Amino acid sequence: MRAITKPSTAKCDLNTYTLFLLAESKYPGCTRLAEIMENLSHDSVNRFLLRERYEPKDLFEEIKPNINLVGGTLSGDDTVIDKPHSDPKITELIGYYYSGRHHRAVKGIQLITLYYTDLLGKSVPVNYRIYNKQDKKTKNDYLREMIIEVLDWGLKPKTMTTDAWYSSQENLKLLKNKQLGFLTGVAKNRSCAVDGKNYTQVQNLEIPESGLIVYLKNFGWVKVFRKSFKNETYRYYIMYSPEKDALSSIDRAEFQELHSIHWGIECYHRAIKQVCGIDRFMVRTTEAIKTHFFSSIRAFTQLELMRSEELIENWYELQRNLSLQVARDFILEHLKQKVGLNTHN
Repeated sequence: MRAITKPSTAKCDLNTYTLFLLAESKYPGCTRLAEIMENLSHDSVNRFLLRERYEPKDLFEEIKPNINLVGGTLSGDDTVIDKPHSDPKITELIGYYYSGRHHRAVKGIQLITLYYTDLLGKSVPVNYRIYNKQDKKTKNDYLREMIIEVLDWGLKPKTMTTDAWYSSQENLKLLKNKQLGFLTGVAKNRSCAVDGKNYTQVQNLEIPESGLIVYLKNFGWVKVFRKSFKNETYRYYIMYSPEKDALSSIDRAEFQELHSIHWGIECYHRAIKQVCGIDRFMVRTTEAIKTHFFSSIRAFTQLELMRSEELIENWYELQRNLSLQVARDFILEHLKQKVGLNTHN
């Protein structure tokens, strides 16, 4: 984060820009904020995006007092922020990435997130990376970095959840070494053995509803579950606990609960696109894009805190109510004008 040596005189700051992202549901850019805030120039907004150096740890430090750091569930996943009309030659960080939503490679920015759900159900992003090809790292490299960071920052989750993309041997061994339990998807051809010797693909196993304890090749003992999805084949998941002899006590209810918690990160990625304006930017440099992403993610944390304090029922209510009031005022004003015209006639 940029070090402040004296009181700032900037007219556009983080709070102003964050509130803009929460309030403006359609139109992006520095010029739009300048139109809304009449004493603010679009150059001031642009300078704010360019000069700040916010980092994921700044987000964690801000949210830390509002969550229970111990015993929750840490979830990891990624999403593509669609930017179909941006030119990768002139807009930095834009590339082509596979999108689960579109089921193909699309043009955009890839965001990798660690999302934490505490024991009271409060759920917030605690770390993130914007994929940058110049870093010469994989998504798994970023994930491991982020896990180590949040543990160093003081987060003490009990369990980690990911999809199959992040179930590499290196990732699982990191979680094991950090004494973290986990639920992660696995590819159907992953090798495992019921007796610890005769390996077969996980798809060949007879897996009961209560799960099956198997030896995952090059890792150790885990419990495997199978789940069917509408119009899809089966998906496979493994669970692990660092506690001695704990695998036998893991049942399907615990699996379903963790699977449901992991779904929260999917909902989060949808929300930052729909109500936090993460894709609504018109800047081109890495620094400005990073500031915009930080502000958008911070906007979500404010929505989640409002929800947890029962100021709103859900993340979508704030923006819906703002547009509702505008629509109501517009209709009533025009109805009054029509009544006035009829009376005059």
